[in-house]
Amino acid sequence: MLASEVNRENLSKMIRTFYAMILKDKTINPYFIMALGNDLESQAWQKHYQILEDFWLMLMTGEKVYTRDAYSPHEELPQMYQETFERWLELFNEAVHLYYTPKLAKKFYKRAEVLSKKFMQWLDIV
Repeated sequence: MLASEVNRENLSKMIRTFYAMILKDKTINPYFIMALGNDLESQAWQKHYQILEDFWLMLMTGEKVYTRDAYSPHEELPQMYQETFERWLELFNEAVHLYYTPKLAKKFYKRAEVLSKKFMQWLDIV
């Protein structure tokens, strides 16, 4: 059954599914493998999951659990392109639709789309 509200449990499942999809995707997996490795059970990935759970909980529920800067950790990554972000959005859209009602999945996607545009502006891609 698809969730009609966001909580840490369903968000955790969605995030893990999303990153498993990413690691199978040749377009964007090099960025994540370079930063975190290819073992989704590693300590680096577990820490990343926790950060992302906090981030998305804040965005989707207003819960004040994320207190970091979302942009600076991405400074060390190699050049990204608009296609990189487009593919990230496609996979994100697939993942949220696996776990959330269409209305909530659309809300997630709209927030991800705004984030993607902000990241591209910040990285001088657009």
